[in-house]
Amino acid sequence: MNKKIQTLAVDHLFEAILCLENKEECYDFFEDLCTVNELLSLSQRYEVASMLKERRTYLEIAEKTGASTATISRVNRSLNYGNDGYDLVFERLTPKETCAANTPDKTDKP
Repeated sequence: MNKKIQTLAVDHLFEAILCLENKEECYDFFEDLCTVNELLSLSQRYEVASMLKERRTYLEIAEKTGASTATISRVNRSLNYGNDGYDLVFERLTPKETCAANTPDKTDKP
């Protein structure tokens, strides 16, 4: 864990995220917390990591996600030399299951 980011403020943020119960609450919280571009950048990095784990080429990833090769390289470096955070999440998620699989979200509303 990077000691530079381990602060009381970051601890409070992570505690807040951990108390969210479903996707709808995530949407509400993150829309308030982040700009649209910040949230899209985070989601883009996650998609890049997923595609790198599937051994997709940089060209395929750039075409599908719109990510720059610099972003793809940064994510690849995190996958190879980071704290294994992506791997932890990928192990917990399977193609047919998600953490919120049985939790209602905005798309479940009538």
